[in-house]
Amino acid sequence: MFMHKKPRNHKVPAYSQTRPKSTPPLNKPHSSKNVKQFTVTEPSELLTFLLQALSGTGRNSIKSMLARGQISVNNKSVTLYNHQLNPGNIVSISTEKMVESAPLLGLHILHEDEDLIVIHKDHGLLSIASDKETEVTAYRQLTDYVKSKNPSNRIYVVHRLDRDTSGVMLFAKSEEVKHRLQETWKETVEERSYVALVEGLVHKTEGTITSWLKESKTLKMFSSPYPNDGQHAVTHYKRLQYNKQYTLLEVHLETGRKNQIRVHMQDIGHPISGDKKYGAKTKELGRLGLHARILSFTHPTTGKLMRFDTDIPKIFLRPFRTTP
Repeated sequence: MFMHKKPRNHKVPAYSQTRPKSTPPLNKPHSSKNVKQFTVTEPSELLTFLLQALSGTGRNSIKSMLARGQISVNNKSVTLYNHQLNPGNIVSISTEKMVESAPLLGLHILHEDEDLIVIHKDHGLLSIASDKETEVTAYRQLTDYVKSKNPSNRIYVVHRLDRDTSGVMLFAKSEEVKHRLQETWKETVEERSYVALVEGLVHKTEGTITSWLKESKTLKMFSSPYPNDGQHAVTHYKRLQYNKQYTLLEVHLETGRKNQIRVHMQDIGHPISGDKKYGAKTKELGRLGLHARILSFTHPTTGKLMRFDTDIPKIFLRPFRTTP
């Protein structure tokens, strides 16, 4: 923790202010119009360093500066707050106001680093659309977001969520990382869990649904009655709450096929509430009763296990509330 008032024996912060080529001599404090530069003298994480260098500036303000691309290390923009600094690194801080990216609609960022962006997507927002469509999507908003920092930045879709499904979604920042994730998806993903509000009382406390999924000419997925006819799909479920009208299920995907959960819930006679396309007769929530709650995977670059666990939407619990 850093104190606003220095005690008498306070240690000098692990940096020295450095001048660019066109600045005054070093014995004068550097203060160019738009950029401040510091030389790192001791190993440190970037946020810790910035809290020392910019004494009096709050933690949230510094994180905002990082997100806006105002901080660079050795002339390379860095947005990761725990970026490791080493002696001799030059940290540059731009005090010029950056052009703000447009506000993100229907999503918020859970995690961002140099390779990935993990978001929480609201129901009703498309993941991605074709080039001919002009509708706002998660992909287009995130593309604008990263380009506001650097026009050459791009976003790559790793997997998708249906428009009316909410929850955790992962994007890559490079084509290489995208391919690495997709090619090793089964080994990389430790857990991919949903919650589903389905119609009727599911009598089994847990179970597994297996089928071969195919797509009809009308682009509707269905389970083929024949083995090895289509894409193999495996869904595990566990009952969380229930009454005669509805059951709340925890659903784990062993495979990730298009509309897999929606088809499998219809197959067992308990379509997802609000899912008219796959047999639902009710719309208790005013939306599709499906939420991607947990995504856990091994980071493709660092090898670190990443886990994103969101709350069950409160509206999913509404059918089980008892009134006095």
